[in-house]
Amino acid sequence: MDITLFPSCYLGPISYYSALLKCQRPVIEKWEHYPKQTYRNRCRIATANKVMDLTIPIERNGQKTAMCDVKIAYQQDWQRIHWNAIESAYNTSPYFEYFADELKGFFERQETYLLDFNLKLHEKVCELMQLQVPLTYSESYEAHINGDDLREAFSPKKEPAPCEPYHQVFETRYGFQTDLSILDLVLNEGPESYKYL
Repeated sequence: MDITLFPSCYLGPISYYSALLKCQRPVIEKWEHYPKQTYRNRCRIATANKVMDLTIPIERNGQKTAMCDVKIAYQQDWQRIHWNAIESAYNTSPYFEYFADELKGFFERQETYLLDFNLKLHEKVCELMQLQVPLTYSESYEAHINGDDLREAFSPKKEPAPCEPYHQVFETRYGFQTDLSILDLVLNEGPESYKYL
């Protein structure tokens, strides 16, 4: 059975989760050189000021670093900034009060590696959606694979993928914003997110 190779994502976009659900053997790329300006350390949320990027700072050593070795930087208080932005954007969403306590802890404790942080958040988001997506990691870097290679398929530099509209907090102000972070869907649709996907 062929695999589908995905990048690791920080609260990936809805199109990422939709693709995860459609494949039989999703594998997360662990050994690629960390690429800049991607969803690996960035997510997009809808705020009162339209769409906002939340970016996790990483430690830089001037060399190419394997994704599994990328460390999160804590010189700035990015966790407080991210949580405040999420709370401000979604505190009036239908499911924020139910899920806030389960999500807030991720922005209070310090995880060393970006890959671990992303995986733990992914598992929590799937739990909130009552969704099972078993993931495995790649064992080595392969430039070409037997299966679908989606490592570069999801990018904040590309036009957002079209999505069926669902209720969003600031929809009446800005219209529907497509392909935001899975967090937007979860906090607006709750367990119904699975059916949407």
